[in-house]
Amino acid sequence: MSDKEEEQGPKSTFSTYMAEGDQLFHKREYTKAIESYSTALTLQPDDKNCLVARSKCYVKMGDSENALKDAEDSLKEDKNFFKGLYQKAEALYTMGDFEFALVFYHRGHKLRPELQEFRLGIQKAQEAINNSVGSPSSVKLENKGDLSFFHKTDEAIRPKPLIRSVKREPRQQGQKTPKSERTTKQLLGELYTDKEYLEKLLKDEDLIKGKTRGGERLQDVILNCISYLDTRSEFWWQQKPIYARQRDRKLLREQWNRARHLPPSDPTCYILKNLEEIDAALSAGNANGSLKKARDVLKTVQGWSEEALPNKSEVLGNLYSCIGNALMDLGDMDKALDNHLKDLELAQQSKLVDSKSRALDNIGRVYARIGKFQRAIEVWEEKVPLAQGGLEKAWLFHEIGRCYLELKRHMEARDYGTRSLSAADDISDENWQLNASVLVAQAECESKLVDASIYLSKTHLASKCPPSTTETPPHAVRHWVCDPCL
Repeated sequence: MSDKEEEQGPKSTFSTYMAEGDQLFHKREYTKAIESYSTALTLQPDDKNCLVARSKCYVKMGDSENALKDAEDSLKEDKNFFKGLYQKAEALYTMGDFEFALVFYHRGHKLRPELQEFRLGIQKAQEAINNSVGSPSSVKLENKGDLSFFHKTDEAIRPKPLIRSVKREPRQQGQKTPKSERTTKQLLGELYTDKEYLEKLLKDEDLIKGKTRGGERLQDVILNCISYLDTRSEFWWQQKPIYARQRDRKLLREQWNRARHLPPSDPTCYILKNLEEIDAALSAGNANGSLKKARDVLKTVQGWSEEALPNKSEVLGNLYSCIGNALMDLGDMDKALDNHLKDLELAQQSKLVDSKSRALDNIGRVYARIGKFQRAIEVWEEKVPLAQGGLEKAWLFHEIGRCYLELKRHMEARDYGTRSLSAADDISDENWQLNASVLVAQAECESKLVDASIYLSKTHLASKCPPSTTETPPHAVRHWVCDPCL
């Protein structure tokens, strides 16, 4: 908000600012999204969903402290609020507190075992903890209690570590092994040159006795900088140690050499890893990179036999889907449609229900993007029996309703908007409740405008009189009809 708006206070509703923040978040405009969420919180300071949403933005921006604060605030009223538990775990993980993060991932998983996010969180936190074992420094692990902490939900302060504590033996001053230095250099990359420069400055006795304009000793400033770089190198080492990176690169080279003739020993891991990289590139906005990767993997998989890869059709369908989505982002709708149709053909041949549902979803999106709303409706209505879960149904019904609204078929648009709202109510999803409600209101409003126009036309013809100069102007009729439904 501007200074003038801050003085006058928010000019819109809480739901409007929330929806605006969600839209900005999806556009990756996190700073603006935080402003919208903050404005919404001035209207409803204790709204836990808004706090979680703002915490997500802080995580994306690397502001872990504020992310953790918002996550903890969302749990003040309800300690079992699963979204708050997950966000707190994410914030702790980002801060490098992997043990604490694991605790809250476990707690959330106990409350909502069906959610994949908690299972993935447990896995990545455990991997980060395991990666920290065997660091270049000497590490001693000590067991500190049991896991009964997971069942406690009423603690008011952040708990002490229960899983393990790490004690590092102090290294003697100046003791540096060539191997550890090489590891640090690889981790810090270009920053390693800065670290070396700072260490040289420490040897200048005249320089370190000086002070900054703010009165701080230069020696303290330099030491703080070096300490920060050491901390970051240790954190990055825990996240993905150098030996693991070297091992991964070696395995990738071996897999590629084998893939030229035969599939790798574990084709599933190879496929999943590449699909994750393809999706990550597309999510990061690198559509060209995602497209190139998907085409390379497609070419490799096409060279494998059905015997070596029993679910080859399913994998090919996934790759065609990825290529189609990348082409959609690049604006090449004709080629995108062609790839999604190939995905659908493979799904129908192999009787893969989930793959068919995905292909119909994407084909409908292409048709809607190019303005062929009737074709989009036909495809998506074929998908309706295959939709699973309230969120998918809420989205699907809403999109079909939007297409009907574009075709000026207001009754069908209202009906699908109502179905979308019902599905959103079943899962208590506020965003889709809002979207569906707006669709229903638009359909109702447009329908009443059409009815009013027909009525006025018939009345005018029946009178057989020339139009009066005092006749109500069209824009006045529109407001008279539209205001009640708004």
